[in-house]
Amino acid sequence: MNIGFDVMGGDHAPSASVAGALLASKELSADDRIVLIGHEKRIHEQLESHAADPAMFDIVHAPEVIEMGESPTKAFSQKPGSSIALGFKMLKTKEIDSFSSAGNTGAMLVGSIYGVNAIKGVIRPATTSIIPKENGGVGVLIDVGTNPDCKPDVLYQFGLLGSIYAKCVYGIKNPAVGLLNIGEEADKGNILCQSAYRLMKDNSDYHFIGNVESRELFKDRVDVVVTDGFTGNIVLKNMETMFRMLVKRGHMDEFIARFNYEKYGGTPILGINSTVLIGHGISNDMAFKNMILHSREVYKAGIADQIRLAMDHYTQGRLFPDEEA
Repeated sequence: MNIGFDVMGGDHAPSASVAGALLASKELSADDRIVLIGHEKRIHEQLESHAADPAMFDIVHAPEVIEMGESPTKAFSQKPGSSIALGFKMLKTKEIDSFSSAGNTGAMLVGSIYGVNAIKGVIRPATTSIIPKENGGVGVLIDVGTNPDCKPDVLYQFGLLGSIYAKCVYGIKNPAVGLLNIGEEADKGNILCQSAYRLMKDNSDYHFIGNVESRELFKDRVDVVVTDGFTGNIVLKNMETMFRMLVKRGHMDEFIARFNYEKYGGTPILGINSTVLIGHGISNDMAFKNMILHSREVYKAGIADQIRLAMDHYTQGRLFPDEEA
């Protein structure tokens, strides 16, 4: 497997990203090859500082960088020599099997949607976050910021995308899918949640258990929590903030430690025709290492192929399992 990696993305690139690639290379098999995409001279400087042999990697020179504050669409088209643009070009031509970056999130989404394209039938690709469970397991929160504004049919599909991800990557059999709401009753919440509930109940695509409240996030009752990207991003950042506050105050145990973003590295964009992962802008070497390793897991799990199969309900003239087009 050829694992594409944007060395220039992130607040601490390229020092932290190259260090992360070196750590990941120690845990990959002989059949895996990391492709470093970025400014060639700076990559060699970082490798030299670690006394590492450049021959360990394939290095692709990218003379430009899409900065965090740039307009994603404009920068993607105006900087074809950027590490992100070249990464998606290589992904499209199958020179690499996956592509990961902690760079400009908007540019990564633009590349995903217009470079490798959304899977036929997917209304909106989505991103996820892992929710540590008290019993040691994990749950999936979807969406966490890609789609701040959603319609009911989009939330319906998020349930499907999240269920496939939980099943294929984390081995959760028949994942329990819940809709994040302010109460468990069917008529609770805003118009979006009420409408989405009606679409999701009694569906045959995944195991929907109804509305769930935020206090159930870390319980075993639900495996996949569906919400719009606006709400999901608030939940995610609240979890990150609580983790930092607890650590600062000297509170740490095995469960709290699992909220550290470094352990997960990055999240895949679900619903596109390839394997693309987005990392945290403040990623350090451990986060980069885990993002690279997770990209391998997602690729090997065949998530895109599984989603294509699931989209048959949409491409064969049916909008929802029990509703004619």
